[in-house]
Amino acid sequence: MGRKFHIKKGDTVYIIAGEYKGQQGRVLDIIIKENKAIVEGINMVAKHTKPNSQYPQGGIIKKEAPIHLSNMLPVDPSKGGPTRIGRKVNSKGKLVRYAKKSGEELK
Repeated sequence: MGRKFHIKKGDTVYIIAGEYKGQQGRVLDIIIKENKAIVEGINMVAKHTKPNSQYPQGGIIKKEAPIHLSNMLPVDPSKGGPTRIGRKVNSKGKLVRYAKKSGEELK
């Protein structure tokens, strides 16, 4: 069984530290070994690429770089702001994540 993180792929997160503090984005991928996530439109870096099938011209492309999980919080589905999360067993007997601010379940 792997580690459980407060953030999952597909979550909308709020950045709480660093250059992109205060911005929101959707998690595209989580790098478990490094405790990092790639967030859409956040932490953009310039990557120099040789011509290949995906980029026939090559050159400099903008790409998202990973951010540490400690620098982000999930967004509360009802209130829209950042929230901490908890885990509880729902009525169907399944362990689910919920927003501590509103008590609402996170998908």
